[in-house]
Amino acid sequence: MSVRRLAEDTLQPEGFKFDRANAAEAKGWIRKYPKGRQHSAVIPLLMLAQDQEGWVTRAAIEHVAEMLDMPLIRVMEVATFYTQFQLEPVGTKAHVQVCGTTPCMLRGAEDLMAVCQRKINERQFVRNDAGTLSWEEVECQGACVNAPMVIIGRDAYEDLTPERLEEIIDAFEAGKGDEIEPGPQIDRIYSAPVTGLTSLLDDDGKKPASSARKAPGTTSKPGATKGPGAARAEPGTAKPKTGKVSPTAAIASTASAVRPGKKQPAKSVADGNPTMKLAATASGRAKKPPKRSELTGSESPAAAAQSRAAGRDTPEAAPKGPARTRKPARGAPAATARGAASDKTVKAASQSGARASGAAMRDPVVHDEMGSLREDKNRPAAMERPAAPDDLKLISGVGPKLEEKLNGLGIYTFGQIARWKKAEREWVDGYLSFKGRIERDDWVKQAKALAKGGVDEYVRVFGRKPR
Repeated sequence: MSVRRLAEDTLQPEGFKFDRANAAEAKGWIRKYPKGRQHSAVIPLLMLAQDQEGWVTRAAIEHVAEMLDMPLIRVMEVATFYTQFQLEPVGTKAHVQVCGTTPCMLRGAEDLMAVCQRKINERQFVRNDAGTLSWEEVECQGACVNAPMVIIGRDAYEDLTPERLEEIIDAFEAGKGDEIEPGPQIDRIYSAPVTGLTSLLDDDGKKPASSARKAPGTTSKPGATKGPGAARAEPGTAKPKTGKVSPTAAIASTASAVRPGKKQPAKSVADGNPTMKLAATASGRAKKPPKRSELTGSESPAAAAQSRAAGRDTPEAAPKGPARTRKPARGAPAATARGAASDKTVKAASQSGARASGAAMRDPVVHDEMGSLREDKNRPAAMERPAAPDDLKLISGVGPKLEEKLNGLGIYTFGQIARWKKAEREWVDGYLSFKGRIERDDWVKQAKALAKGGVDEYVRVFGRKPR
């Protein structure tokens, strides 16, 4: 990076002070940052000083350092690092920054620099005889599609020709810079294709017949010429009757005329890819996978036994067709009656590992992150929410969302996690789709330390504070 130095002492003013308006705005910027972080306002304050004086003086840097109670060298570092700060006097009416990076150079940036050399000064940063204009070559300014371009003050002027830049410089020299509308200087909306729209088209690749539909409150004026301040729009679109039509309104007018060729079939959220299914399941917008009893039209023997044990009657529905039966699991006796099962049946169903049977499980069947049923035989023991649950977020790797999910499993204390065995850890890891994260972050060791002595014990064991 080039060395940037402050202007010579002969050019430096004796002092600096914000005027009333800028002083109030500077205080407003300082109030935006918390106590002890006021140094973060250094860039906005230097910009205010540059807006007021036209450039950043040594006195302004010292004044900003004093306002922020900031070491002078720190403010000096900021002012000399960022090229947005002008460290020497520039034109009082305009300082033209010409982009000289490759896209602009390929599109004629050298011709723009030649205009600046002819109308302002041969050398960069040297003002014209009246002291009203100056120029410099800068790096990319982020409008490569609209190359070549310049920036004057805080406004960008794009799609320039040497002739158009001469007109703009003359307007600023005459004090009429405000009459020049920033942005593309041709009939183009922002960075839209210069030859017209290519994406908002019908299936046949032609513009719709209704593409010339006027925006509300506008009338067509064929052959209207563009001048300073005139509304920009795609060639052939409506021109304003009174006032200006914003580029957003022009785009909306064109887009509203497009009609899709075919009506797309409606799809539910759950019909998307696996990521969409996961998001839909988590947000509750998609139904969870049906239980096996719902798929077969009858209640499984184990579920029927569970219902009977809970004192609930098994609903009987009139069959609409021949009853569909399932072969019992290998080693499990057939049920003696529909909707009921003996204790032996429940035991056999549990031992066979049939998912969703739930007869020998301590807790109801739950769904994992992908919506699949998971056996609960290794699910950690749950507890009722205590009056003062532990802050599980102190465990590295647990955030607010994970804490909420753990609470949903009945996990509220460090002691519960500290007692997890390997099978329980694997169950929770699979339920949360963590792929071994619980072991990598060593939740159990962290929980043991927090359960034993809180933050102090955690620091003693791990040498750092939690989180």
